[in-house]
Amino acid sequence: MYVEQGYKGEIGIWKYFLIPLGFIGLMVLNYLAIVLLDLDIEAIMEAEINRKGANRFLIEMLIPFIVGLALLFLWVKFIHKQTLTSLTTSRQKIDWKRVFFAFALWSTITIVITGIDIVVAPEDYILNFRWEPFLYLLIIAILLIPIQTSFEEYLFRGYMMQGIGIMAKNRWVPLFVTSVLFGLMHLGNPEVGKLGYGIMVYYIGTGFFLGIMTLMDEGLELALGFHASNNLVTALLITADSTAFQVDAIYKNVAEPDLGFDAFLPVFVVFPILLYVFSKKYQWKNWKQRLAGPVLSREEFFTSNNDETQV
Repeated sequence: MYVEQGYKGEIGIWKYFLIPLGFIGLMVLNYLAIVLLDLDIEAIMEAEINRKGANRFLIEMLIPFIVGLALLFLWVKFIHKQTLTSLTTSRQKIDWKRVFFAFALWSTITIVITGIDIVVAPEDYILNFRWEPFLYLLIIAILLIPIQTSFEEYLFRGYMMQGIGIMAKNRWVPLFVTSVLFGLMHLGNPEVGKLGYGIMVYYIGTGFFLGIMTLMDEGLELALGFHASNNLVTALLITADSTAFQVDAIYKNVAEPDLGFDAFLPVFVVFPILLYVFSKKYQWKNWKQRLAGPVLSREEFFTSNNDETQV
C-alpha cells in the first residue's frame, strides 16, 4: 500500500500542489523560452562548455536538482510531517538491496548493449577517453547524478504519486498523470529538437515503466536504482552533441541522430522484459488492483495496519 503511505503525514491539498506546480512552472517557462525565442540549445550548450569546461557545466546543470531534492525533503519533513521512509516505501525500512539490484541489472544491460552497438557500428563512435577529465567526470557523476535522478523519482513517483492517488482515490490516475508529466519534463532536452516530438514516446514510456514498477513493488527502491544507473552509466559511457549530458565520456557518438526503431525498443521490448524479471524475483501479484484499484481511505488504511500489527 505505497500510495496510502501519504496518510502518515499531514495531507492538505494545497501542500501537495505548491512544489509540483513550482517545478512544472519552471519547466514550462524554460520550454516556452526555447520555442518563442527560437533558441538553439545545442549551440548554447556548446558555447557554455567551451567557456567553462564540460565538468563545470555539468555541475552547474545538476545544482538545481540538488536544491530541489533538499527543498522537497524539508517540505515533506516540516510541512507534511512525513518520514523519508514512508515517502520511499511501504516497507518498514528502505530496502537498499532492491536499489542496488536494479542498479546492477540495468548497468550490466546498458554496458552490454552499448558494447554490441560499438562493435556492430564502429563508424558511429570515436574513442573520447582521457584519464584526467574522465576521473573528474567519474567523481562528479557518482556524487551528483544519483541526486538528480532521486529528485525526479521522489517528486514524480513518490510525492506526486501519493498526493494525486490520495486525492483521486485510485491508482491509475496518478500513474497516468505522473508518467505523462515526467515525459513532458524532457521537452526542453536538445535531443527533442534533433529527433522531433516522436522521442516523447520513449520519455513518457519510461515514466510508465518506472510508475508501474513503483506501484507493483509498493515502493520507490527499484525505480531509484534503475534511474540512477540509466543516467550515471550512460553519462560515463557515451556522449553526443545532441544529448543533455555533454561530458568527457569514454566514447562519443558521432552518427547523425535519427528517430529509428532503437529509440522505441526499450519501451516496447526491454522494459516489459524487465518488469517480468522483477515480477518473478519479487513475486508481484494482483496487477489490476495495484495498478488501477482504489486507494484505501485514511480510516481503512490505519485499521488494516492495526490489524496486521495485532496478527
